[in-house]
Amino acid sequence: MSTALQTRFRVEGMDCASCAAKIDTAVRRMPGVEDVSVSVTAGTMTISHDEKSDLTAIGKKVGGLGYAVQQLGAGTSVKTEEHHDHGASCNHDHHHDHTSHGSAAAKADVEGLHGHDHGPSSGPWWKGKKGRATILAGLSLVVAYGVGHLFPSIQLYAFAAAMLVGLVPIARRAIMAALAGTPFSIEMLMTIAAIGALVINATEEAAAVVFLFLVGELLEGVAAGKARDSIKSLAALVPKTAFLEENGKTREVPAESLVVGSTILVRPGDRISADGVIVSGESSIDEAPVTGESVPVHKVVDDVVFAGTVNGDAALRVRVTATAQDNTIARVVKLVEEAQEKKAPTERFIDRFSKYYTPAVVVVAALVAIIPPLFAGADWNEWVYKGLAILLIGCPCALVISTPAAIAASLSAGARRGLLMKGGAVLEGLGKLTAVALDKTGTLTEGKPKVTDIVPFDLSEGEILRLAAALEIGSSHPLALSILAKAEENGVDVPPANDAKALGGKGVTAVVEGQEIFLGSPKAAAQRVMIPEQHLTTIAALNDEGKTVSVLLVGDKLAGAIAMRDEPRADAVQGLKLLKERGVKIVMLTGDNKRTATAIGEKLGIEVRAELMPEDKQRIVGELKSQGFVVGKVGDGINDAPALAAADIGIAMGGGTDVALETADAAILHGRVGDVARMVDLSKRTMRNIHQNIAMSLGLKAVFLVTTILGITGLWPAILADTGATVLVTLNALRLLRNPTA
Repeated sequence: MSTALQTRFRVEGMDCASCAAKIDTAVRRMPGVEDVSVSVTAGTMTISHDEKSDLTAIGKKVGGLGYAVQQLGAGTSVKTEEHHDHGASCNHDHHHDHTSHGSAAAKADVEGLHGHDHGPSSGPWWKGKKGRATILAGLSLVVAYGVGHLFPSIQLYAFAAAMLVGLVPIARRAIMAALAGTPFSIEMLMTIAAIGALVINATEEAAAVVFLFLVGELLEGVAAGKARDSIKSLAALVPKTAFLEENGKTREVPAESLVVGSTILVRPGDRISADGVIVSGESSIDEAPVTGESVPVHKVVDDVVFAGTVNGDAALRVRVTATAQDNTIARVVKLVEEAQEKKAPTERFIDRFSKYYTPAVVVVAALVAIIPPLFAGADWNEWVYKGLAILLIGCPCALVISTPAAIAASLSAGARRGLLMKGGAVLEGLGKLTAVALDKTGTLTEGKPKVTDIVPFDLSEGEILRLAAALEIGSSHPLALSILAKAEENGVDVPPANDAKALGGKGVTAVVEGQEIFLGSPKAAAQRVMIPEQHLTTIAALNDEGKTVSVLLVGDKLAGAIAMRDEPRADAVQGLKLLKERGVKIVMLTGDNKRTATAIGEKLGIEVRAELMPEDKQRIVGELKSQGFVVGKVGDGINDAPALAAADIGIAMGGGTDVALETADAAILHGRVGDVARMVDLSKRTMRNIHQNIAMSLGLKAVFLVTTILGITGLWPAILADTGATVLVTLNALRLLRNPTA
């Protein structure tokens, strides 16, 4: 079994898919490189390579194409033969040290102009090299017009000089790309067209075309930057500083210096600076930045809080559970960036298509330029001009970026709403789901029991709850916690209890206000007192509803009973209804007993398969697939792991935990059942957007191809057809970013 290393690089300045293609081709040719994944929108490159790979040389190779490169952290080793399409659920990475490659590998920053003039990805556009190159080309064009007007005899030379100002760096990068294995780059097509225009003395148009090309690329870079900044803005939500408590004193420190186990003070109105657990205080927390939940969530001691969320109306002391590099938002950003490197099937098809499409365009342009003059005696200048225009029309930028731009926007938009999807293939696949199997506990239900009924036999409901709560003080048992939560909700004044004893498997006893109190199972209670038939009937009816019943005895009196059940999530009924409306078959798969599962299933209106082992859930998912369904499995990512892996799309339901983020193909951070349908909707909207983009890019090319051959349009409209289409496609994709429900 071979073991490959994985190393990620930050690559500054990429603004379109052709950039990624050039880098991919160049790096794949480097010794020891087994695989390359480049994301324009994330600005990253991940390579799989062996231990002998020279990372410094790889950085210089990418830098030679005109990009600034920086290695991100240490590499990781992966067993290449174990990889499959369930993303992080199959990731058995172990850290590996690359120090043997020398410190130079850690930072290979290389500056340089490119055909797209790859400058900084941040800051005002005019401060980047791309912006400066465009401004310089524009000024040169204006000067050429002035000189040509004043001195008509040197007009051709003036425009030729203006053209060369913009073309020289483009041509240099075209040659570098060709030497690195990409002869048919957009820079090469641009260079051929500009030199051809120079040969037929169309220097004015050539200079204008080079300038328009740079303007189009500048606009494209600005649009791509907006998509990239969307997910980066999520990371910016985490405060840079924190108030650390040490030795009874509080001091302000950088948030990145916090270590696991530290205690921080979070003042009312402040953003929480680290993932952690509340150790004192209670407050409402605005979790919208992480989960998309608009309603603040009330948090008390031992509740989990996330970095970047906003504390409400009271001070909290929080024990840090994750470093700045590993908090929820940092992991979300990392996962989205990695997801953008994983191509969707549509994107892979477009990439393959463009490899044949671009050379074909060059052949067609050459035939248009040569055949009419050779065989029909047509004017060489006229048809060479048309051939050059077709060369510009055929640039594949808009087509190639049509899919990744939409997918990147949707991945970012989803992440900001607590919907994580690990790659384009997952995003595309969600819209094709025809069946969804959901776990019960923690997925369709809250995962913790709640008091549903207080049944008075001899005492009032309030008195039953008051005495039961006294018995449960200090217990961490789920049923005890539900009784205490109900008492707190009702504002019950809980009396102290003495001589509390737990009776294994039966219940608990204590002395409260001078009386012996017992709370336990009906069977254990029946061993102490006689339970009348009508009360046994009531208890049996509650059991039939899937509820757990505890009986309260005060001395030798039968005081009452408390029924508890793990209740459905607040939005479960509506969430399942949304899936049904989309024509998706839904089924509950649970290991719980049939009686409890059936009661919950009837309440939710869902088909139930109960008393299942993990392998049974996996088998049922396989059966659904064999029946022709495209199956999604929604679960908590632990006991559902086999079924999550077996499904076409595995979706983990959780609140930002490691399991929710790393186990399945997708994760719902907030735990809303309705978010499954929202993922399906986002997928379908994304695919519609992609189809619109492809239609726009190919449609514009087709129109201008015909008008160019007919002599209606020339070089200027040709370059506008390419760069204009690229900008239109990118802006259309950004609609998903601004309003994913549109």
